[in-house]
Amino acid sequence: MSGTFRKKKQYGQNFLINQAIPKRIAAESGITEDCGVIEIGPGFGVLTKCLAQIAKKVVAVEIDSELIPILEEKTAELTNIKIINNDIMQIDIAALIENELQAMPVCICANLPYYITTPILMKLLEGRHGFETITIMVQKEVADRLCAKSGSRNYGAITAAVGYYAKVKKLFVVSAGSFSPPPKVDSAVIRLDLYKSPPMHIEDEELLFKVIKAAFSQRRKTLVNSLHSVFNSNFTKDEICDILKMIGFKSSVRGEELDITDFARLSNLLIKNLL
Repeated sequence: MSGTFRKKKQYGQNFLINQAIPKRIAAESGITEDCGVIEIGPGFGVLTKCLAQIAKKVVAVEIDSELIPILEEKTAELTNIKIINNDIMQIDIAALIENELQAMPVCICANLPYYITTPILMKLLEGRHGFETITIMVQKEVADRLCAKSGSRNYGAITAAVGYYAKVKKLFVVSAGSFSPPPKVDSAVIRLDLYKSPPMHIEDEELLFKVIKAAFSQRRKTLVNSLHSVFNSNFTKDEICDILKMIGFKSSVRGEELDITDFARLSNLLIKNLL
């Protein structure tokens, strides 16, 4: 049946053909026998079946309606799989958990299309649904960015933002040849272990993310200039310099030198001086 399926460019479909990869993803995802799993983009169900062999229940969310009968056929022998034809960006995740995975620790597994990786990931994190882990396969360059340390070339706004919600670890690299059709670049599997509560005290989350966004809006600028371009009606450059000194940074510091803890301290001082 899968032989007659025509891949659709609008969904960024690249299907796993290396059978060892889904087994390894399932094994390293942190999923246990009492877990409920939401799988995003199950495709032909190769990872779905591996997850169902470990988890208590798997809810597979597939946007492509033509894949639904294929998925149903390939997973028919497994009774702990629920297949939903919908766009994960349109789904009420809280309601999905309430209806399908109530009272279970919930984990996410996904092979995310490159073009929509960040929106999906941020929806999962910002919703604060109490996920235990999020294990996703993404473009290797994106994985490197998400796992980067402050001060490194790959470190950016998305690194800091994700670091507020979870500890990120790169599990392994997946070559382009493991997919059909093969993408132009390699992929990597990363795992996010979500914090039960933020690892630091934050006075104003909205301000924190505004500060992070400003810090990386123009990487060639110093952090003082980047922040002043956004907060010029509230602070002078000298006042921003003084606040940076209070958290141990010189006026010449750039945004990529601050980790999420530094951004938290910075935003807390800014909000204190705004009140």
